[in-house]
Amino acid sequence: MTIVMRTPKDRLRHTLLFEFFLLLLCIPIMTFALGKPVEEIGAMSVMLSLAGASWNYMYNYLFDHALVRFNKPLYPRSGMLRVLHAILFEITLLVITVPAVMLMLNFPFMKALMVDIGFAAFVPVYAFGYNIVYDRFFPPPVAVVA
Repeated sequence: MTIVMRTPKDRLRHTLLFEFFLLLLCIPIMTFALGKPVEEIGAMSVMLSLAGASWNYMYNYLFDHALVRFNKPLYPRSGMLRVLHAILFEITLLVITVPAVMLMLNFPFMKALMVDIGFAAFVPVYAFGYNIVYDRFFPPPVAVVA
């Protein structure tokens, strides 16, 4: 069987839609929860979205290649694999986002970390659901039996 991966165009669509819907959800919630002006939260969110989108693209690419290397099927993905995928993504993204939150919102490290942990707790749940919906609307390529 030949393993067929998603195309770069499909990965880009996945990433852009992921970030777009995440921003629609998070900007109003974070504005309310942090008591900061929507402009500050919006600017920070867009900057973090760009960082997240860039990492999302690279991370998904590397994750798929790791699955292939370990002779694991790309699809269908079990619930446990999707949970692992989302959690590992958020942990690696924290390295970038905590300093950015500190800088952009003038928060001390612990406050920025708490904000980021709250966000990081939400995003895997969002990512889990988003990826299931995405796979239904944009099914992965079918493997060819040789």
